[in-house]
Amino acid sequence: MSYLIDHVAARHDSTIVLMALVICIVAALSIFTQLQRAFECVIGRRRFWLASAAITAGAGVWSTHFISMIAYRSADRLQFDQSLTALSALIAAGAFALAFALLRRSGGIVVASLCGAIATGGIVGMHLTGMAAIRHPAVVATDIRPVAVAASLGWLALSAAFALFVRGRGSRRIYLPAAGMVLTTIFLHFVAMSAAVIDHGHGTARGGNDTAWLLYWVVGASFLLVAGTAAASVLDRFLTDLRGLADATSEGLLITGDDRILEANERACALLGVSRGEVIWTSVACWFETADAAGLSPGESLRTRITGSTIEDQLVELTARTIEYRGRAATVIALRDLTETGRAERAIAHLASHDTLTGLANRAACDGALAAAVRSGVPFGMMAIDLDRFRAVNDLFGHGAGDAILIRVARILEQAIGAQDMVARIGGDEFVVLQRQIGSLDDTRRLAAHVAASLAAEMDSARDPTAIGCSLGVVTFPRDGTDPETLRHNASVALTRAKEDGRGRASFFDAVMDRDARERQSLEHDLRHAICRDQLRLVYQPLVATATGDVVGYEALLRWTHPARGAVSPALFIPVAEEAGTIGAIGEWVLRQACREAALWPSQLSLAVNVSPVQLRLPSLPELVRAVLDDNGFDPARLELEITETALLRDRETSLAILREIRALGVRIAMDDFGTGYSSLSNLRHFPFDKIKIDRSFVSAMHEDEAALSIVRAVAGLGKGLKLPVVAEGVETEQQRRMVQAEGCLLAQGYLFGRPGAVLPARRIAKQRA
Repeated sequence: MSYLIDHVAARHDSTIVLMALVICIVAALSIFTQLQRAFECVIGRRRFWLASAAITAGAGVWSTHFISMIAYRSADRLQFDQSLTALSALIAAGAFALAFALLRRSGGIVVASLCGAIATGGIVGMHLTGMAAIRHPAVVATDIRPVAVAASLGWLALSAAFALFVRGRGSRRIYLPAAGMVLTTIFLHFVAMSAAVIDHGHGTARGGNDTAWLLYWVVGASFLLVAGTAAASVLDRFLTDLRGLADATSEGLLITGDDRILEANERACALLGVSRGEVIWTSVACWFETADAAGLSPGESLRTRITGSTIEDQLVELTARTIEYRGRAATVIALRDLTETGRAERAIAHLASHDTLTGLANRAACDGALAAAVRSGVPFGMMAIDLDRFRAVNDLFGHGAGDAILIRVARILEQAIGAQDMVARIGGDEFVVLQRQIGSLDDTRRLAAHVAASLAAEMDSARDPTAIGCSLGVVTFPRDGTDPETLRHNASVALTRAKEDGRGRASFFDAVMDRDARERQSLEHDLRHAICRDQLRLVYQPLVATATGDVVGYEALLRWTHPARGAVSPALFIPVAEEAGTIGAIGEWVLRQACREAALWPSQLSLAVNVSPVQLRLPSLPELVRAVLDDNGFDPARLELEITETALLRDRETSLAILREIRALGVRIAMDDFGTGYSSLSNLRHFPFDKIKIDRSFVSAMHEDEAALSIVRAVAGLGKGLKLPVVAEGVETEQQRRMVQAEGCLLAQGYLFGRPGAVLPARRIAKQRA
């Protein structure tokens, strides 16, 4: 290395060498700047920048070589063959073109190494060709070994430079590869020069000014070429990026001056529907329907339509501001397309007042129309409509069929009402009809009858399995209320009465309905607080063996003692609890209280607890039973849960799955009120019940009704065949006890064995009766 430095210092003109180094550095920076542009630009200009980078690389390496050759101190002036000199430049440029093309296609380490080898070969080829271009009297010989070592080192340096360029970011992507390029070029040249032997002849050199002329020509041309390509790269990047920035915005931009359009981006031309050439130097006013568009002041905004637009609801917003453009003040107008925004606003406004499925007015629009009708003071009628059997059809045929039904109903209602009337969908299967400007109650009666008849005609269950019916609750203003809230409440009360009376009919509100509804609401309210106010209690009815009269267990029965109403019948408050959603909490209290008290009984006594159909649909019921048994240490074999057949009518599979989980705990399951529900035999086949209880209505009538006696006999025989104990409920006389015993009922309940009350010690009821 010291030898190389000594050789450069002793045999070269340092000023010219420094000039060659500057050329090499500028060229290297320009090369990788152009390469970066080639990697970033669009395909159409990519080849141009790769070719430009290759030419700059070839010219830079060639210039560095020949300027350094001119700096070489020789006894004779070196002269060069012009053809070989030109060929050496082409060799370098061609090698770099191939290397850059490969590098652009794939940027891996292996490809970077291959590109480095190609570029290094080009530099070596350029140098050897340039050395061969030296003409007589100099005789050149080269020791190839140091050149090979230098080429290997140069290959490593150039490979690293290309890898750094591909993987680098920011300014390091330019400077570090450029440094590797400079080191490779300078190192290869001067190693090759130190390995060359120049033997001078005896003649004198001719054309002594050749090298001076070549020096000026090479330096000037190199600077022009490198500086030109670098400036072109920067200028192209600046202009392209500015144009790209303007075209990238989602807003149209018009630069105006003296009411003339000086420039427009692509988005503005697209909105106006013309090319850039058609819009430049035209008046602003000719493009917009609003005349104020031309005189828009900075900071102002204006909504207008484009003149001649083929889009029916196209709308743009213009916003102006002052800028400096081409050395003078100008106005830039931003065009924002509000077409989709306007459509979205209208769609949102429509959604805010309409049902998305049926297109009818929604609850909010209905409430607004009802309030406006009340404020007008003109008599009108209102109908609350609920679809019968809709939930069952929806569950059976799917939600798609349910949606189709709702759309059909909406169309039927729209055709049934008058032009001034309104129909709205306010819930799942709930509709409201607002009949404006009625003359009397008869007008509303006729419309209600027409609506019911239209639905009945279109929804014929005989030919359409998805057909549904409807129930109507009808009120009029001001007869049934003078404010919207009262009218809505009274219509709901009338609708409830229509459902209770058998569905498929119209019910008009009256005072009796209001009193009953308020009574039910009061009962529901008091029932919600019955547990915390300690108003509920349990009584127990004995279950006895018909043959011996021995008590084998008790059934827990719920009682509610109201502080004002007194004793409330379970037949009254249990349905209210099921509809109000309080049956879950009440059922849990009953189960816990019964198990807590039964835990103190003799171990041979069983406990029967009734389960509501609503409870049976709760997935948490098995876990509740397990927790209650664990908390009270109650033997699961002593607990018996009683369900009615109606509990299996809705979602049968889910209910049976819950019963199987409970039975797996060791708890017994009994079917209560057998014979009064639906599909009794099917239920017995699908679930292994532990007991059957015959409804009291058959037991009470069997001594005088052969049909009732036959039913008792059949159920008892069925139980015997299935090896299930059969319980006869409602045994009130000794004759009934003997009859059910004779028919095979092993167990019985009824007033004959004791009324429900506090549990007494187990004893023989028959002896006590004697």
